[in-house]
Amino acid sequence: MSNLDRQATPSVCGGRGFVVAEPVRELLAPRHVQLGGSTEVRRLLPNLGRRMVGAWAFVDHYGPDDIADEPGMQVPPHPHMGLQTVSWLHEGEVLHRDSLGSLQTVRPRELALMTSGRAISHSEESPKEHARLLHGAQLWVALPDAHRNVEPHFQHHADLPVVTAPGLSATVILGELDGAASPGTAYTPIVGADLSLTGGARTRLPLDPDFEYAVLSMSGEAEVDGVPVLPGSMLYLGCGRTELPLRAHSDAGLMLLGGEPFEEELVMFWNFIARSGEEIVQARKDWEEGSRFGEVQGYDGARLSAPELPATPLKPRGRVR
Repeated sequence: MSNLDRQATPSVCGGRGFVVAEPVRELLAPRHVQLGGSTEVRRLLPNLGRRMVGAWAFVDHYGPDDIADEPGMQVPPHPHMGLQTVSWLHEGEVLHRDSLGSLQTVRPRELALMTSGRAISHSEESPKEHARLLHGAQLWVALPDAHRNVEPHFQHHADLPVVTAPGLSATVILGELDGAASPGTAYTPIVGADLSLTGGARTRLPLDPDFEYAVLSMSGEAEVDGVPVLPGSMLYLGCGRTELPLRAHSDAGLMLLGGEPFEEELVMFWNFIARSGEEIVQARKDWEEGSRFGEVQGYDGARLSAPELPATPLKPRGRVR
């Protein structure tokens, strides 16, 4: 998914200097962004106070939206580099096309994982005949320097491992959780899991104390380590945890995001993740000139143009503003 903000500003993130080494409870409020068509998203990362959680560098939550009489999601062809995109649905369908020739309809609880590597472009749209509701999350994972120029590729996995406990079903989206491993390719120690809680459930989820974590609320009423988390908000949890207490006041959906703190310092601008401002400038030039990122075939409409670069040089810095 693209960052469609025409006033795009650079985000500087990465590095271990601002990682919270102990457990914390830091509630992050979203920023509302119009995505395209009738879709408005709640952007949780990058956030005013926190840029990354492990290698997770971008988190949008959207819906549930009634799109019965609307076109739904309409994101024209746009470029990516230096990252992976993770598409995750609770309701609805999204049609993915990319410059590799991939064409895939993504449905609820199926993993669509696109690794941009050095360069790729793609589009996302609701099919012409689509379900009434659209509800999901779009996330980016920063690629480490050793793998950020890999050949681009796309993976779709409909069958994912599930970890269960009384009142809890946890689908492992990426990485590992409690011994269960996603088939999606990960390039850093990471975890992403979809948590379904039944009303009245009280449980504890095992965690890796070396990871930092956050929990995104998708639906319902739940408490995470005693903190009420409303849909569309995210609770940052820091590091040093071996387990996470969860309590559901109603049926609830959460997303657990975590990973080893990302050591490298990054520059993120529009849909690019790089290590220097010069790389961003070159990527924007390549996209505008129609080179390097390939072409998406079959999308009915024009591709996106890149926003203007800021007047000040782009430099990598730390994880928080």
